[in-house]
Amino acid sequence: MSTPAPHEAPLPPENGANRDLPANVVALGVVSLLTDISSEMIIPVLPLFITATLGASVASLGVIEGVAECTASVLRIWTGWISDRIGQRKPFITFGYGLSTIAKGALALATSWPAVLGLRFSDRVGKGLRSPPRDALIADSVEPRFLGRAFGFHRGMDTLGAALGPLVAFALLRRNPDDLRRVFAISVVPGALAVLVLLAVVRAPRRTAQPPRPLAGVWSAFGAPFRRFLVADGVFQLGNSSMAFVLLRTAAVGFPESQVVLVYFAYNILYALLSLPFGNLSDRIGRRPLLLIGYVLYAAVYALLAAATTRGLVVLAFMLYGVHSALIEGQQRSLIADLVPADRRATAYGAYYTVVGLALLPASILAGLLWTRIGPAATFGFAAALAMLAALLFAILLPARSEREERRAA
Repeated sequence: MSTPAPHEAPLPPENGANRDLPANVVALGVVSLLTDISSEMIIPVLPLFITATLGASVASLGVIEGVAECTASVLRIWTGWISDRIGQRKPFITFGYGLSTIAKGALALATSWPAVLGLRFSDRVGKGLRSPPRDALIADSVEPRFLGRAFGFHRGMDTLGAALGPLVAFALLRRNPDDLRRVFAISVVPGALAVLVLLAVVRAPRRTAQPPRPLAGVWSAFGAPFRRFLVADGVFQLGNSSMAFVLLRTAAVGFPESQVVLVYFAYNILYALLSLPFGNLSDRIGRRPLLLIGYVLYAAVYALLAAATTRGLVVLAFMLYGVHSALIEGQQRSLIADLVPADRRATAYGAYYTVVGLALLPASILAGLLWTRIGPAATFGFAAALAMLAALLFAILLPARSEREERRAA
């Protein structure tokens, strides 16, 4: 388990703030809450906008989501590497959030699916620019023993925004059921507020710049445990296709558009409520047991979605999906901070997000093709099988026993 170098000690809490939730972590949580209100307003309606309003196919939806996420993700390792190299976090974070806000609002003007692809790409570029430095700044701001709590709080705030966003979309669509473009336009408001909070509150002093270290040599410099984690999680991500397919499955069993948004709202509320407790639990018992359970639960959820033919089964699958997300999201980020030195954190997060994005391209395209040519059961069954394979790899490559021994030795 890594410890910060002397010049990289966690930023001190301000004005007597709780040491395990300092001002930076709270402020970045608020920023993520507002940004996800903006983002998740559009996520539930985007598949319907692409397939119904613009008349594109489900396969096109897979291409849009896969290409946008995959291509933009290539930036993430560069962003993280440069952030570590020059000792700067906040400029990347600020520009990234601003670019995403503009791109989401511009969806209101889109008239074709290639235009949506371009704007989704821009949105994901913004996320690629901000995510590695943001996660590194969270890890920089807390003591190692509070990493799970910090990332659990951040994921909880992020996901609370993801819960409120669909609720706002539901209210807008209830008054104007066919006006999907209005949802995109109004999404700019919380996004702009997030940027203002970031500029006014978050402080990220310039860190000591690192000596030149070629990006090509980063893989060997990370260490074997982190590389093993990327291998196991990369297999999982190959089956972790876009949420758009789960939302389409929900509509396919008879939920109208407005109720699809409400089911997604319930999923995010459960995810938000469980993120901080699971983060606290990981600080006590370790990240690896929770991650392993999360992989197995994902396989169970997607197996259920493959067989689901009723609304009740789909709702059950969505709730279990919320438990899975709370188990896995914060713990992945906390584990990365455990496994790499502090001066390489942003680069490590960039590498992780790059692997996730590169896997999403084949995952989403294949999911769309399986759905179109065979049926929804094939899409979800394939993802469930890959999740079980990832769980097996994770248990072999990163056994929980090793983490317990490292914690006792620390």
